[in-house]
Amino acid sequence: MSANDTYQDPLNSRYSSAEMKYLFSPRNRFSTWRQLWIWLAEAEKELGLDISDEAIKQMKEHQVIQDEEFQVAAEEEKKRRHDVMAHVHTFGLGAPAAAGIIHWGATSCYCTDNADLIFLRDGLDILLPKLGTVIEKLSGFAKEYKSLPCLAYTHLQPAQLTTVGKRACLWIQDLLMDLRNLERAREDLRFRGVKGTTGTQASFLQIFDGDHSKVEQLDELVTQKAGFGSAYIISSQTYPRKIDADVLNALSSFGATCEHIGQAMRLLASFKELEEPFESTQIGSSAMAYKRNPMRSERLCSLGRKLRNLNADASATYAAQWMERTLDDSAIRRMCLPQSFLCADASLILLNNIASGLVVYPAVIKKRVDAELPFMATENIIMALVKKGVSRQDAHEEIRVLSHQAGAEVKQHGRDNDLIERINRTDFFKPIVGDLEELMKPETFTGRAPQQVDAFYEREVTKALKKYYDAGSLKLQETAELKV
Repeated sequence: MSANDTYQDPLNSRYSSAEMKYLFSPRNRFSTWRQLWIWLAEAEKELGLDISDEAIKQMKEHQVIQDEEFQVAAEEEKKRRHDVMAHVHTFGLGAPAAAGIIHWGATSCYCTDNADLIFLRDGLDILLPKLGTVIEKLSGFAKEYKSLPCLAYTHLQPAQLTTVGKRACLWIQDLLMDLRNLERAREDLRFRGVKGTTGTQASFLQIFDGDHSKVEQLDELVTQKAGFGSAYIISSQTYPRKIDADVLNALSSFGATCEHIGQAMRLLASFKELEEPFESTQIGSSAMAYKRNPMRSERLCSLGRKLRNLNADASATYAAQWMERTLDDSAIRRMCLPQSFLCADASLILLNNIASGLVVYPAVIKKRVDAELPFMATENIIMALVKKGVSRQDAHEEIRVLSHQAGAEVKQHGRDNDLIERINRTDFFKPIVGDLEELMKPETFTGRAPQQVDAFYEREVTKALKKYYDAGSLKLQETAELKV
């Protein structure tokens, strides 16, 4: 049967990066189990257990599971109905000198749960620099357009002006929150270590003849070999499933950000103010050849929506666990953990691609600003009249009447906003007619937006990204390529 005859998860076949797909691949999963067995055997040998050098050597030589071994393990699992023992058997066939000591003192969760913690850690290590790259690219966009006035919207109705760059900072600020959430989740991760069947370490205490210090040393040694700073002192058979909920909550929050930004991009594209990259050979519609659909932003909304709901699987699984462990956590975690990381990875590929090629249309933005600016300028005009000695209440009434007349022209007849022309023709406003051009400059309505962009970048963005700059992990010259 061809791979084309079976269902393919689109996260795997269409959207995610090779490095993230490999992280959660069967080869990496089972090879990580083998590495965990090697670390356990090494540590047990270092602490005096009778494990030969040849056993360690053979295990290391067969640490990466080979294609033909997958079938061996599958056949064994059919007989045993136990995936871990099937792989213990398969590993032992490749490393016969170690067959009797593989998994010594351990329970299945020694390899399954410790491996999952490694995957959570390494998955976050893949995502964080990608998120930092997106933040830096959007920051460059924000700085470039920090002074370009545009309509702001409250209730999706035109409001006081902002700037294109200031609006982008709203997205960046949300992404910085996601960066902090994911960093905190990464820093909080600890190893399960060697804890035995119910977390009491009883099996290891028996192996070491009641020597508590050696059991503690074993836990520390394996934890260090796995690259973790510490292990959980308290665990049940598994590591606390609340950890999954914690990590997926951070990823889910990022998913909400993705959908939020994607929706803003789509709205701005409908206004023709801003567009995502559009390739020269790209087709927007099979029927309407002129269309330039924001398909990247639409996909970002779709993936973000999926991601922001996956945390429910993790929190429900945590809540449903009985006592020291029940196996109803297994099947759902096989899906929700990889899917969350692949979905976040795919979303970051999209964000990187979009941020690398955003197109702004200043002429369209100006036209939209000019259509609304006369109404927005009314308060400035009233204040200018008051400075000339005119009654504030009289000025308010005069401009109210003219504003309603101009509004009727726009809404009932589809004509341009002619409020300024009406003001120019009305004797009441003669004291400030000479000042109208200055009072109508769009930049006078954007407040401190440009200065806020600069301050935000200097005080918050550079601080948040410093360690990524120092590590050279931001790929600012790279435009994430979309497969489909």
